[in-house]
Amino acid sequence: MKFIKKLLKWFCFLLFLFILGNVGVYVYAKITPKLQIKSANSFMLFDNNNNVFFQGSGSREWIGLDDISDHLILATVETEDQHFYQHKGFDFARILKAFMANIASRSKSQGASTISQQYAKNLFLDFDKTWKRKWDEMWYTIELESDYSKDEILEGYLNTINYGHGMYGIENASKFYFNKSASELTLAESAMLVGIPKSPSNYSPLVNLDKATNRQHYVLKTLLNHKKITEDEYNKAIHEQLTYVGEKTQEELTTIMYYQDAVMKELKTIKEIPSTFLETGGLKIYTNLDLEQQKKLEATVKEAIPADSTIETATVVMDPNTGKVLALVGGRDYNKSSYNRAVDAMRQVGSTMKPYLYYAALENGFTSSSTFTSEKTTFTFAQNKTYSPQNYNETYGNKPISMATAIAYSENIYAVKTHTFLGYDTLINMAKRVGITAKLQPVPSLALGTSEINMLEMAAGYATFANEGYKVTPHFIERIEDKEGNILYQADEEKELVLNPNLTFILNNLLTSTYDADFIDYNYPTAISIAPKLTHKYALKSGTTNTDTWYIGYNHDVLTATWCGYDDNKEVAVKEYKYSQTIWLKTIEAYMEGKEDAWYEKPDGVSGVLVEPISGHLATEADAKKKMMYFLKGTEPLTTETVFDELLEDNQEEDEKTPS
Repeated sequence: MKFIKKLLKWFCFLLFLFILGNVGVYVYAKITPKLQIKSANSFMLFDNNNNVFFQGSGSREWIGLDDISDHLILATVETEDQHFYQHKGFDFARILKAFMANIASRSKSQGASTISQQYAKNLFLDFDKTWKRKWDEMWYTIELESDYSKDEILEGYLNTINYGHGMYGIENASKFYFNKSASELTLAESAMLVGIPKSPSNYSPLVNLDKATNRQHYVLKTLLNHKKITEDEYNKAIHEQLTYVGEKTQEELTTIMYYQDAVMKELKTIKEIPSTFLETGGLKIYTNLDLEQQKKLEATVKEAIPADSTIETATVVMDPNTGKVLALVGGRDYNKSSYNRAVDAMRQVGSTMKPYLYYAALENGFTSSSTFTSEKTTFTFAQNKTYSPQNYNETYGNKPISMATAIAYSENIYAVKTHTFLGYDTLINMAKRVGITAKLQPVPSLALGTSEINMLEMAAGYATFANEGYKVTPHFIERIEDKEGNILYQADEEKELVLNPNLTFILNNLLTSTYDADFIDYNYPTAISIAPKLTHKYALKSGTTNTDTWYIGYNHDVLTATWCGYDDNKEVAVKEYKYSQTIWLKTIEAYMEGKEDAWYEKPDGVSGVLVEPISGHLATEADAKKKMMYFLKGTEPLTTETVFDELLEDNQEEDEKTPS
């Protein structure tokens, strides 16, 4: 009995503290400066043609509650937040119910945001998904509830939410869908509009009429169950034939929010733009988005990956000369997953790591013809540790092969031998030089891409090859202006020369071997299957691990990086390898359509020589294949080339014969 009394006493004490804390928070919110809800978050995003593609909450036509149909007001409250007029911003009973339901289903399918919380999120917050955002959302909700009446909050909410097709606010939406003012909406029309904001790309009747109708019926059923409409009103609304006057526009992209997320993330790093600007409103953010390229990219992703697959993808399209990100996909559908894999994910890069290794090799005396023996190899290191990498399908030439051949086949043995020959720090330092900040381990497998690197960093690294040696920073924002047109920020696109242009020219040509039929021998070039589909010349490298598939390719004008894999690191099936290949191919070809080749002119310090491609030796009349390959002047091959690993073995034998 004493225990129960003690427990009850503690419960009462904690309840008192909770009530006191709540009162204190709301009182503090009341005495702080009042939030200006009609100007907050009214920023605009422009594409690279200076056309608006997103307008915060500033694109609405504001109307009062008295000018909105009672049907729509009632349906909104009953569907979105039944206890809106009873709570103070948070529906704790609903939160607990959603929490228990999510535990039972082991998912996050149940939400519990109130209208006040959703309004706060729409007004004052960017697209970031962090705990800080959650705390900010809570505080703004409290401020809204302290500064404004329930009707004012509901009025603001209805004037700012997204009804799809660029329609923000109920008056805009009503005119767009039904060519009438919001005050004239019928019950059926109201229920249709109320169903849209949950997922505009899924529940717009112009996108998917069946889904939209099912959602409308859910809204009407909710009103009936809550006894807000009669059975007759319900049946009449269900059977009412709706006529839509709006048209679906091509700009409605389910992936464009990934680009917007990346813009807002970059915005937070710009010291010239304090966070308070989003609260006062009026920012004009001019981005590097190529809307036509974004449309083509999204269409390609949808076409390349089966609708029933759960595999994910990310793609970046960049101008390698400036670092401008022209298009970006961070996943297949933002409405299903807002996680931006292009910006935030770290994935194993596989053989796309090898170009960094081979540039470092060229810098350290290797040439296009430098040879190692392709054979099954076990490497022994300090303390008798061993490492036995394998070529794909365990295919080996059992003979010396050139660097060009190693790149064509993505030879793992050649790569690890090169990595070991140069010393592990060489590759790490090379990656850092071109802008990769990921922590790389000095291990043999680094050459095979076992480390995890972000896609934007990989694209920036490859851009250094594509632009002939200059380090650039990927960026989404070109400039920012205030509402009066004053420039607050301008992107700095200065470039730093970090690589030798002669060597980047040689490497870029080596990377065309990945789809070159001249390299068909004991194996096939890794991208030979797409060779007939390429209408332009590109440097290209693929990468495959058990869980990741990559394609990164470029010319002087454009660079495209594509990844496919599973968020839970499930193994990628062999039949799924083609997804990243297809997306890369169609995306870069779409960009280059109608354009001339943007390939590289041979620098004065480089000479071209005909060689036998597989062995790398100087071509003779007896050779069936002859390939033009490039070398620093003075390093051209002889009829026979030194085989590095055989030389090492000879030196080791000589050392053993020498008396100690």
